[in-house]
Amino acid sequence: MSVLEALAQQEVINRYQAEDIREYADTKYDGNIDKALADFDVDEQTILDAKSEYYGVPKRSVNARNISYDTLKYIPEDSAHHYKFVPIGVKEGVLEVGVLDPSDNEGRNALQFIASKNNIATELYVITPSDFDEVFQNYQGVSQEVNEAAGQLQEELLDVDNTIDADGGSDITKKSGVGGAKIVEDAPVTKTVAVILRHAVEGRASDVHIEHTGDKVKVRFRVDGTLHTSLFLPKSSHSAIVARIKILAKLKLDEKRKPQDGRFHAKIDNRKVDFRVSTLPTYHGEKVVIRILDPEKGVKDLDKTGMRPDHVKKVQDALKLPYGLILITGPTGSGKTTTLYSMLKELDREGRNVVSLEDPIEYNIEGMNQSQVRPEIGYTFANGLRSILRQDPDVIMVGEIRDKETAGLAIQAALTGHLVFATLHTNNSIGVIPRLIDMDVDPYLIAPTLVLSMAQRLTKRLCPDTGKPIPVEGSIKQIIDKAFETAPEKDRQKYLSDQNTVYEIQETPECPNGIKGRTAVFEMFRMNKDLERAILNDANEAELETMLYEQGMLSMKQDAIIKALHGEIPFSEISTL
Repeated sequence: MSVLEALAQQEVINRYQAEDIREYADTKYDGNIDKALADFDVDEQTILDAKSEYYGVPKRSVNARNISYDTLKYIPEDSAHHYKFVPIGVKEGVLEVGVLDPSDNEGRNALQFIASKNNIATELYVITPSDFDEVFQNYQGVSQEVNEAAGQLQEELLDVDNTIDADGGSDITKKSGVGGAKIVEDAPVTKTVAVILRHAVEGRASDVHIEHTGDKVKVRFRVDGTLHTSLFLPKSSHSAIVARIKILAKLKLDEKRKPQDGRFHAKIDNRKVDFRVSTLPTYHGEKVVIRILDPEKGVKDLDKTGMRPDHVKKVQDALKLPYGLILITGPTGSGKTTTLYSMLKELDREGRNVVSLEDPIEYNIEGMNQSQVRPEIGYTFANGLRSILRQDPDVIMVGEIRDKETAGLAIQAALTGHLVFATLHTNNSIGVIPRLIDMDVDPYLIAPTLVLSMAQRLTKRLCPDTGKPIPVEGSIKQIIDKAFETAPEKDRQKYLSDQNTVYEIQETPECPNGIKGRTAVFEMFRMNKDLERAILNDANEAELETMLYEQGMLSMKQDAIIKALHGEIPFSEISTL
């Protein structure tokens, strides 16, 4: 017996109508009986009663407003949409789930998978399509809340426009007593910005982009390295939103012709989150980018950055040295600062004086003296480094070597008994040597001071225990063999033997995108006598690289392949390196 037959037994419909409704549902709604019954004027509550009786599943009437964001987080939005089930409450450690079709075995399996991952029991309730839609709308909270606030803001701006007098004056001052600040401090724009930031933090975004496109304001979140357009706001809200963010970051409201940088912090979910703000003048108006520095994501242990055990040992051995230069290289956004902080976390900050020069300070590390450079007032990396050397430092961290003067001072500090960390922009780890030479550092100074050089890039990371296995054959095998042709035979045996499978992105009920965060791939080398001699003999970059590969250094591409073979990253990420 089907739900339609149950309805016929209850004389809600007759048995002839049941067949017509089934055929109608197949033709118009791809088999969706609920929608077809609605067209035949069958009441939702009546359908709910029939489903509950037929499937033996209790029914539930749901008030979507009472469902918190924390409850929604148990089931991903994509899973809720695909399988047509939503979380409707948590009671005594049991997740209550509202479903439209209790007979959907695929949905039940998906729910069981999600529940086991969350380590929580579930209880099913059949709900109406209307209740399902209302609960599902809560997933759209960022758009809904922001658009509601933006609508209020739009009305406020129209009210302001309507108060302009015939002589060109405005009575905003009369209303607020603070001149034009009323638009900025009013509740709608305050709420709009607050909701954007809260959802960015809860959605694990690293950056928020707010940009005027001419006919609207686009808000994008960067999640796992990729920008996603999250919502659009009316163009009239742009100036008020930018002004609100400028006030938070203590930037100049009337300066719109040149870029500005600032920062602020806010409490979200009872924890302090820092936000770094950058404005940029563009054709349609200022663009704002907000970097989210969430302490909960904070400073990682070395083995959580993506380093293999042999990488971790190389770094830890270098950190034990009393002096020398440690360089990290990579493009902007490759995770260099995160790695630097992870290395500093390993140091004894109680028995050693650890001082840093940063632009900006991203995370506060206990027991470390962190200083923000301010080039606009003459406090540069070079000037700061001179001052730090008078502070009796043991370890110095220089956020970035940008010029010849800073490079020379960093080398001198390393030569005079200090352990120096710094970042540099080159394509690979061996590139730091010609780059330092370009900065007028003599080769005979590089050889005794450079103790560790490392390069890194960020790649997408597969969700744990997921990934579609693909056999290593054909073009995939050719790519791997070509990448490892520079590696010694013992390394090829070590990393490639018995590894016959790579993995690609696989969607699962718990992880619909198949991706969760990012990890780094590395290449690094320690200075040794052979390398010192080669540098002093003016060997070029290609010769130095060949020597290091013969000594067993793995490139970033090789490191990525090893991670792909172990199911840590998708094999497609190899092509980005």
